[in-house]
Amino acid sequence: MSENFKLDLARRPRRLRQKASIRSLVQETWLRKEDLIAPLFVVDGTGEKEPVESMPGVCRLNIQDLVEECSALWDLGILAVALFPSIDASLKNDFGDEADNPDTLLLRAVKAIKAALPELIVITDVALDPYTSHGHDGVLNDSRDCVLNDETVERLCRMALLQAEAGVDIVAPSDMMDGRVGAIRAALDSSGYENISIMAYAAKFASAYYGPFREAVGSAQAAGAKQLDKKTYQLNPANRREALADAFLDEEEGADFLMVKPAGPYLDIIRELREDTVLPVAAYQVSGEFSQIHAASQKGWLDYEKCRDESLVAIKRSGADLILTYFAKEIAASL
Repeated sequence: MSENFKLDLARRPRRLRQKASIRSLVQETWLRKEDLIAPLFVVDGTGEKEPVESMPGVCRLNIQDLVEECSALWDLGILAVALFPSIDASLKNDFGDEADNPDTLLLRAVKAIKAALPELIVITDVALDPYTSHGHDGVLNDSRDCVLNDETVERLCRMALLQAEAGVDIVAPSDMMDGRVGAIRAALDSSGYENISIMAYAAKFASAYYGPFREAVGSAQAAGAKQLDKKTYQLNPANRREALADAFLDEEEGADFLMVKPAGPYLDIIRELREDTVLPVAAYQVSGEFSQIHAASQKGWLDYEKCRDESLVAIKRSGADLILTYFAKEIAASL
């Protein structure tokens, strides 16, 4: 090539990439500690932390350790946690009756956290799968081949009220039953809890990425299967319009936040939702997304920190205001 060869270009985009300071100056998307919500698993008793085998670095925590972890997260700048109980199998049955116990594990955990850290935002899961012996998110019909919608919603309303009484800031129905957001909103409002927010799992897909989470809360062990078929209530991964329609129904029914779950495989849904709603949009980077980055990095196939950070920036760039992620603590420590 001739040394005198020169392209006549009016614009050279690489000018803005020449050094780190310029790249930072023009960076469009930034991840902040305030964007992150830490999902945490709680178990009963006073035993040692229980590692979740399929989620490196993630443990089930007793209530005392849970409070200590929440304190550490708060000190790092994490403003919110999402709680998920892992209850003993002896407390589970087909109807998930333990969810109605006013002294159940989750409610005791909420009270302990709020007593120690009243400013920390506590989000609780409103779904029956941690409590049912079959691992589904609702009440089954007599033939055990279908989750009953309206009967399940009635149970979810009771759960939400108990959680509100315990002191939560946000209830998060993750069940994907029709009409549950409106019913929960009405139940909360009529009982004097109009200031409790609802973070709706508005577009929750029937994903294969939930396996490690189901191990963590024990729903997989209860059902004897890591990949439960929840396609009659969770969304078809192939359907974009249906996902948006479900999300907008939750908005109409009074949701305060709309969530997309999983996050990474559904960036297009996050983007479309962000463009069509004025509500805050949350995205849940689920257990399978977390675990696959760990697994590939342990094999030496990927750079752990770079892939972790890129995955979260992509979720934020797609339009998510908030990200539930198991990387929350280490990201906050690094920022």
